[in-house]
Amino acid sequence: MGFDNFTAQISLRDPNTPDKYIGSDENWNAAEHAIISATQEVDLVTTTAYGEAAFYGPKLDFMIKDALGRSWQLGTIQVDYNLPERFQLEYIGSDNKAHRPVMIHRAPFGSMERFISILIEHTAGKFPLWLTPDQFMVLPVSERFNDYAKGIQTELARYDIRGLVDERNESIGKKIRDTELKRIPYMLIIGDKEVEQNTISVRRQGQGDLGSMTLDAFVKVVEAEIAEG
Repeated sequence: MGFDNFTAQISLRDPNTPDKYIGSDENWNAAEHAIISATQEVDLVTTTAYGEAAFYGPKLDFMIKDALGRSWQLGTIQVDYNLPERFQLEYIGSDNKAHRPVMIHRAPFGSMERFISILIEHTAGKFPLWLTPDQFMVLPVSERFNDYAKGIQTELARYDIRGLVDERNESIGKKIRDTELKRIPYMLIIGDKEVEQNTISVRRQGQGDLGSMTLDAFVKVVEAEIAEG
């Protein structure tokens, strides 16, 4: 998602306020040890924050810094030995005996609404190509080329490449500017030369002209960028 500046925070209970938490010391010790040992196993660099645990168990919180340097808690994984006990949850193991499960609470993005708002602000609307809703806009230089443009759109849809056609009766300069402002990654410009040569002229949002290419070549460019993430 482009959030490269993050801290993995092990959020533990505050030893000075034990009344804030439910469950036995034995369960808490087991849960805290499980999170700490898991981060060590994958060599994850962490910080420890006492008093940041949930009332039922410790957490591994991913603290993300956005483009403005502000810190946000997004993804979280919580190990919970206590709620299964309070709800008297059981399963039958391979020994045909009842056992108490360990519950794991996992929120990869945290609050989805908060995550989307942070992502929009962090990227200024310039999403990774695989994520952006409209990956291209076909820009016919005049209405005469609208049918050809729609054919391009239909053909790219066969490769699961998403996009639109700008059929407005506007100058090509205005269409390019409007598409840039919409943060649509690729602009495919269609005129007489492109129709005659069965090609497209490609512009990349923020980069400018990439030249003329066949549709198959463009598909490979898009697929390569998506594969890179």
